[in-house]
Amino acid sequence: MEKTVFITGATSGIGKATALRLAERNYKLIITGRRAHLLNELEKQLRQKTRVLTLNFDVRDFKQVEKSIQSIPTEWKKIDVLINNAGLAAGLNPIDKGDLNDWEVMIDTNIKGLLYVTKKVLPLMEQRSEKHIINIGSIAGKEVYLNGNVYCATKFAVDALSKAMRIDLLEKGFKVTAVNPGMTETEFSLIRFKGNKEQAKKVYEGIEPLKSEDIANVIDFILSLPSHVNINDITIMPTAQATATIVHRKTE
Repeated sequence: MEKTVFITGATSGIGKATALRLAERNYKLIITGRRAHLLNELEKQLRQKTRVLTLNFDVRDFKQVEKSIQSIPTEWKKIDVLINNAGLAAGLNPIDKGDLNDWEVMIDTNIKGLLYVTKKVLPLMEQRSEKHIINIGSIAGKEVYLNGNVYCATKFAVDALSKAMRIDLLEKGFKVTAVNPGMTETEFSLIRFKGNKEQAKKVYEGIEPLKSEDIANVIDFILSLPSHVNINDITIMPTAQATATIVHRKTE
């Protein structure tokens, strides 16, 4: 049976890598993102391998989310997999010096955006025989680290929501999986440090971080499991990282 996967934040990083990986598996893909030009570029790549539908919206805006999902053509409205990938970190300040705008962007994207999309996509999944929600969390949702405060809080919320979804949707036959990466080199640090490339690069100095493709491969594996098997929660770390804060950096 041909399955349809809905991916948020597909224009870069883990979302993009996952879309490219699943296209190789012949999943139909609904890809979403804020940056229309990047969405269109990815669509061109994916069309060489599979059928694709693009939705250009910001997960933080419920009206945009609702309008975009309502616009999905009938033949695309049978969704089997929802991958809540859109998320970000903004700033790295102690809580007493935190930037209010950074806090709101993280809360609106990482928590409210996930909820908005899930609320509107769930009705399109309920009649499917196999249905799966994958929420992209973080090691920051397992351990709080210095100056991580609000970002960690949002990812702890994703962890709690994943558990809640698993309970609330159990009788409806949903699988729910939380995927929690450690240090993964994407646009993550560049966004956190407001485009400061030098500061972003220092995050990964002396180690080999995870790549987006590593997480995409794990998602592919999770989706390949039999219908009676669910991975509830998985944490993926680079070999050089033991915890959120303990990292072995090579000095050469």
